[in-house]
Amino acid sequence: MSELVNTEMLIAKCGSYRAGKAAALRDVNLLQLARMRRRQISQLMVPLDLESVQRKLPAGKYFISRKIDGEFSCLVYRDGEVLTLNPGGSVRMGAPVHDEAVKLFKKAGVRQAILGGELYVRRSDGKRTRVHDLMRAARAPQSQADVDSLAFAIFAIYDLDGEDLSSKPAESLAKTRTLFADGKRVHPIDTVEGDEKEVIARFRQWTENENEEGAVALSAQFGWFKIKPRHSIDLAVVGFSEGIEDRTGMLHSLLVAAVRDDGAFHLAGRVGGGYSDEERVSLLAELKAMEAKSSFVEVNSDKVAYKMLKPGLVMEISCLDVISITTDGLPIQRMVLEWNAGTSSWAGVRRLPLVSIISPQFVRLRRDKEATADSAGLVQLTKITEIPDAEIQAADAVLPKAELLRRAVAAKEFKGKTMVRKLLMWKTNKEQVSSEHPAYALMVTDFSPNRKTPLEREICVSSSLEQIEALWEAWQTEYFVKGWVTQ
Repeated sequence: MSELVNTEMLIAKCGSYRAGKAAALRDVNLLQLARMRRRQISQLMVPLDLESVQRKLPAGKYFISRKIDGEFSCLVYRDGEVLTLNPGGSVRMGAPVHDEAVKLFKKAGVRQAILGGELYVRRSDGKRTRVHDLMRAARAPQSQADVDSLAFAIFAIYDLDGEDLSSKPAESLAKTRTLFADGKRVHPIDTVEGDEKEVIARFRQWTENENEEGAVALSAQFGWFKIKPRHSIDLAVVGFSEGIEDRTGMLHSLLVAAVRDDGAFHLAGRVGGGYSDEERVSLLAELKAMEAKSSFVEVNSDKVAYKMLKPGLVMEISCLDVISITTDGLPIQRMVLEWNAGTSSWAGVRRLPLVSIISPQFVRLRRDKEATADSAGLVQLTKITEIPDAEIQAADAVLPKAELLRRAVAAKEFKGKTMVRKLLMWKTNKEQVSSEHPAYALMVTDFSPNRKTPLEREICVSSSLEQIEALWEAWQTEYFVKGWVTQ
């Protein structure tokens, strides 16, 4: 019997390779550890482009590593078994990469270990690995060759027989080089030592000559720096907001969206930087003439609502990075909007996985392009990072309608005026298609014309019918007291 997982909860993918969810783990703390380590990296890592590196990187000594386009994972070894676990809760074991790790740990006499690194695909054509290569090979391998291509590049030792070396980069690198000297699939991440000039030289070599994703520079004194080329992306402009106080009359930021293949607009974020003051004035004047109605509301960083625009404008932005998961390994969800040409208005469809755009900057309006999937499409983002459900059609993404299960109304006369209390219970019918929605909802509305705030509401949600029905009984007893007459 496996000491790491309940193997019956894993799905056989190809040969001995199996995968599943964190529920299969016998030690539930492993998932929290993977998420904590991912958050640590995100908090410590400062993203920079080449221009910023030349201006901001402190002079000093660094460990400089090749940036691999893979998936952060923890490699866990106990009692002669190995698995990899990502912060999203994906458990993988039984591939040659895992078998090699077991062999090398046993050879070194290691009893237990947790390593941090990138699970990635070694491409047979020698080209740069991409995260979507990993998603294909790890989630749905088509052959043993896909499984054989999985590899693990180590950049941290979180536990080695009880010792944590994650804050000791020199010791950690030396130890991984010793332990995995014979490793082919499991190996230390490609790392050299040098000063700030070497950081720039390696970045240029890896990105310009070898088409790699970038570089990571680690200094015990200054911290972590992730250096990547800036991406150029064309996105549809769907909204704008105006500045406040001394910035009144000037553009604050633009709301942008990627166009999905079916023509729906998927909000990608806000772009507030890169404009000159002259552009902020002229753009605001131009956009005010293009306003459109919307039942969906989004606000900017000043909590000012965006005014929505008729679709048509396309904007080129540059950004430092595009990420599709949170620090807990969960998909980043953003609203999908539909444009109704008949009513000239926007409406929200539902949230679907997309991305966060890091350090977006306005470059220019692309007046030579239209807001279509061909010119401002989602494919630009899926080429950079893996996005779940990118192929879903907006019509298929519409959430099911809620079902009213119970309704109760009571009234009471006070000082010649009628007070009304209403209790409603719904089954949302949305919990199976969206984790953002509970199965059941209960709401009480309390209307009293004699109060300063005549209408008050309270809402409670639950995934349990038994729990929501118990709450109904409690609220009915609390709100429908003596003097209130049920209608």
